[in-house]
Amino acid sequence: MKRVVISGGANGIGRALVLGFAKEGYEVFTFDVASTTFEEENIHFERIDINNDRAIHNFFVTIANDYGPIHVLINNAAISKFNKPINRIRMEEFDDVISTNLRGAFLCSKEFISANFEAGFGRIINIASTRFHQNEKGWEAYGASKGGLVSLTNTMCVSLSNSKITVNCISPGWIECNDYESLREIDHSQHPSGRVGKPSDIVNACLFLAKEESDFINGANLIIDGGMTKKMIYEE
Repeated sequence: MKRVVISGGANGIGRALVLGFAKEGYEVFTFDVASTTFEEENIHFERIDINNDRAIHNFFVTIANDYGPIHVLINNAAISKFNKPINRIRMEEFDDVISTNLRGAFLCSKEFISANFEAGFGRIINIASTRFHQNEKGWEAYGASKGGLVSLTNTMCVSLSNSKITVNCISPGWIECNDYESLREIDHSQHPSGRVGKPSDIVNACLFLAKEESDFINGANLIIDGGMTKKMIYEE
């Protein structure tokens, strides 16, 4: 049985990833600063703040010691709703977003590399965002963190070239995790694919990248947005 660590697994895309990988037979280890429960026996959850270096280290070491090497890491944990005018952003707020979204992914990647040494292959999948290069006002902290995550993917791919670990990135567009049925027709029709994204769209992509036979995909940033970033939009 392969083992996967998914950060930020309590809600949203993270929870969908946890359930999706568990359904495919993975032993899933996940953590989040928020509390939650799972009924599946192959899902293990701990409440941990990704900014707690010691707790993250112990989490990975415990898995490796008690279960064996970790095969897949999905860096999903993020502060995803932060939107504030630039003249009102406090530096501690900016630092918190960067620390959680970017530093946290780097920390987990370092711990994963140590815990992967006997696995025979490894996959790091970073969950970024289309906001890394296409944005709205007020998203400086979030956009910078996701841009950094794409760049981190590029560099780690090269740094780990002598290992069996590949590093890829997924940049979701609009993925509706809550009330999909309440979306308007215009919400769907503005997408070239004709609909708003679902968490399953991200789960399917991660499962594909996690396969052993996907080893020639390395350093890629897979944009999953229904074609929105290819569309030229003018205000009337």
